[in-house]
Amino acid sequence: MNKNVEKLYQLAGKTSRKIIGLMSGTSMDGLDVALCEISGSGEDTVVKLLNFQTVDYSEAIKTEIRKVFAKKTIDFQHLALLNEWIGLLHAEMILDCLKKWEIATDEVDLVASHGQTVMHAPKILHQQEMFPNATLQIGDGDHIAVKTGIITLSDFRQKHIAAGGEGAPLAVYGDYFIFGKKGENRIMLNMGGIANFTFLPASMNPEEVFVTDTGTGNTLIDAFTRVYFPDLAYDKDAAIAKQGIVNARLLEVLKADNFFFAPFPKTTGPELFSIEYVKRAQEISKTESISVNDLLATLTRFSAETISEAIHWAVGSQSLADFNIYLSGGGMHNPLLVQWLKELIPSNFFKTDDLGISGDAKEAVLFAILANETVAGGGSDFGTRKGIPSVAMGKISFPS
Repeated sequence: MNKNVEKLYQLAGKTSRKIIGLMSGTSMDGLDVALCEISGSGEDTVVKLLNFQTVDYSEAIKTEIRKVFAKKTIDFQHLALLNEWIGLLHAEMILDCLKKWEIATDEVDLVASHGQTVMHAPKILHQQEMFPNATLQIGDGDHIAVKTGIITLSDFRQKHIAAGGEGAPLAVYGDYFIFGKKGENRIMLNMGGIANFTFLPASMNPEEVFVTDTGTGNTLIDAFTRVYFPDLAYDKDAAIAKQGIVNARLLEVLKADNFFFAPFPKTTGPELFSIEYVKRAQEISKTESISVNDLLATLTRFSAETISEAIHWAVGSQSLADFNIYLSGGGMHNPLLVQWLKELIPSNFFKTDDLGISGDAKEAVLFAILANETVAGGGSDFGTRKGIPSVAMGKISFPS
């Protein structure tokens, strides 16, 4: 037996595994590195978050990624170079974290790398009949495995698409395994660049689990903050938006896109919700001259209302008072966005921190869970509904 395959076989049989989950989202703030100890699999998964750090991307890194990010026309050579370069950068960040945490690489069983999304193109967006759903994450897993010496799983979203999904949201699997609770209706609301939520029914019946993107989370707020304030990465504490007034005309046009009338579940990305999207809406609504404060207030309200409307649709006739909503992602730190969500959704609000997993670390942890499931699980059945194929995900890269 090949020694790498033998090692993987041995890892699968261990009582618990130490897995590093990596996540870099569409906000491109940096790389989330979560060292987890995971035992069991499926509904019996138990996770302990041992260490977590967000390694910030420098402006130079962000600049290189933005050259290809969510663009239909790019320098193809630059994309190829970035694929290798991001893999090496992520490997260096892993090694730096392990050194800081005083943990040797041979103490880590697996790396679960999401990679850096540069294009998300489900059919609902590209509208080309002959082509399937598509997505692309760069940061080659072989480079991570070779540089760190740790078996690496990467490129998780491709299997999801191959099995009939749209490649997102993938949080549903980890949400169900570690956050589902018999007798409690939970909504796990993650607000990254794009917002999505998982509905976890009190019945804990996997065939009743529901997941979807809702539209923009932070991506437009962050983008226009950078346009008007190049030294700011985002509107911290909604300080700018709080000084503005929501423009009803602009908000109406922003919400008029066909995406919001398409059936659930669905996915999207900054390919749709871009600076150009807002500028077109401003032209149609004749609001090009509104202040930056009013613009950011309107974009924050846009996120709040589209999240709320999606949750109301998913819950249907059930009372939202019977649901607990758990927040994660950068949007949970936006006080204006959270305030409006609480006004629009009459539920009980918490953070995933209250369930033992940091809301900032959650997505990285969930990819560690996906890797654990591929190596040691795979027995859960989510039925045959659109959007949640019952598959093991991630391509395996060996260090040697």
